[in-house]
Amino acid sequence: MPPSEFFIHLQEGITGGFAPPTPSEVLSVARTDDRPSLAITAAKRETGTPSLVEAAPKSLSINSDNGALVDELHGILKSIPPAPPNSVDIYGLDTGIVWGSEDLEWMNCGPQGCGGGVGGVEVTEEDKKKFKRAVEIVRHLVHEA
Repeated sequence: MPPSEFFIHLQEGITGGFAPPTPSEVLSVARTDDRPSLAITAAKRETGTPSLVEAAPKSLSINSDNGALVDELHGILKSIPPAPPNSVDIYGLDTGIVWGSEDLEWMNCGPQGCGGGVGGVEVTEEDKKKFKRAVEIVRHLVHEA
């Protein structure tokens, strides 16, 4: 069963340079003790437009399938290294995930995205595959709702 309280934030478009990155998509999934479901929010920026457009918030009932996906995501993030703040995009997908729960705080990009700093963390091809799977899980949870 997934942790009783957690949040997941996925941002597509985390690499920048002198200017902060311009996200093309921001997805969030959260669960609190007082909610029997997952709270889902999503925002997308269409190519050529200046800002994100938010979709109406949704909720997703927790069942054995999506509970297993959250557990898998939690396990993946516990097993792969986070990126230091302001480092390069160590997973190479221009996608950042932030996870917060009582037992795990994990992120692979800072609040202002990834810059051109030093990676400082070595990731393996297996780590990159796991991260890609983590991104797939978040997308599935958001789009399933």
